[in-house]
Amino acid sequence: MLFSRVERADSFVSDYLRLPSYLQTRTEKAIALLVRDMRHPSLQAKRIQGALHIWEARVTRRYRLTFEIHPGKILWLRRVGTHDILKTP
Repeated sequence: MLFSRVERADSFVSDYLRLPSYLQTRTEKAIALLVRDMRHPSLQAKRIQGALHIWEARVTRRYRLTFEIHPGKILWLRRVGTHDILKTP
């Protein structure tokens, strides 16, 4: 799926700004891959169990980002951080 627009929730922006610069760069690379092909193997994108419309994707081995897919090919970024963010995606 190719997304036509990317939007960031306030929670995503807040999480992102707290990341060290090298993780911000890795996050931007993951988002670029996600926009082009959410099935890219390095992302390991999958739905979060118990959260009907929320997905997760890999930024690094330790860091994840969560997102939703909205009508009109909009990618809504929710959170980014360690696995702990998956408790409140």
